[in-house]
Amino acid sequence: MILGGQQSKTSPEFNYHLLRNALERFGRNPGQLEPEEFQQVYTTASKSFELESLVLASPEAKGVIISEQQLDLSVEEVASRYANRDEFLQDLEANDLDEESLRQALYRELMFDSVLQIVAANSPDVSDIDVNLFYAMHHERFELPEQRQGRHILITVNPNFPENTAETARERMAQILEKLAGRTNRFPEFAKRYSECPSAMEGGKLGEVKRGQLYPELDAMLFSMQENEISPVIASEMGYHILLCEMIQPAKRVPISKVKTKIREILEQRQSRNCQKAWLASLQKVSNA
Repeated sequence: MILGGQQSKTSPEFNYHLLRNALERFGRNPGQLEPEEFQQVYTTASKSFELESLVLASPEAKGVIISEQQLDLSVEEVASRYANRDEFLQDLEANDLDEESLRQALYRELMFDSVLQIVAANSPDVSDIDVNLFYAMHHERFELPEQRQGRHILITVNPNFPENTAETARERMAQILEKLAGRTNRFPEFAKRYSECPSAMEGGKLGEVKRGQLYPELDAMLFSMQENEISPVIASEMGYHILLCEMIQPAKRVPISKVKTKIREILEQRQSRNCQKAWLASLQKVSNA
């Protein structure tokens, strides 16, 4: 088992970095890459391999233990990506790897991740002041736009059917509007009876709508209406519509009490990343000295 330290860039462990970076960047094995692509992958793999080696040689890595069960699960996860065991072994061989060298490479990867978790655990705590400050400085993230609840009735336009020519469809919709006679309580019933939209089954329900979600003509009309108002006939590329604006939910800011936990998670993740970056930078600085 490898316990850390620098490995040769011709080692199986480095080959694993080549394979991982090639798949992440181009979705192909290193041997399938064009020369320019391979050079990009080689450069990235060299950096990630060297960084991994630095971390494994650090004092923080000395107390880390990776169990055989963890390793078994990692190997099984990689093998599960293949249709069968033969395909798995053939792909390893094609990338200058075998099961044992893959196991060693995965050991290094698990060690690397574990050490970074230990480092992240030393990041500063996030205080309530930090949370409140983030909320105040990023208030736009917590703004909810105006929303409207509505229903509609649709008569489609299809010149292949006499009852759905543009002129006839327009006349039919005008008659429906006249029958409604402003009775908003009858709108769902009329939608079920007359609408040619699948939403007819739910009484023409549109649900909660934000600006820009509907056809432009419908969007402009719905967001100009008052609550419990029925629109005139509106034309769109689908056909003719009548809208009912049922409810207006004005734009508002989510109170901090609703988002405090999420903000704390964001800040804790940021603190962890910053702590890890600073620690890695210090390792590299010592290594280059």
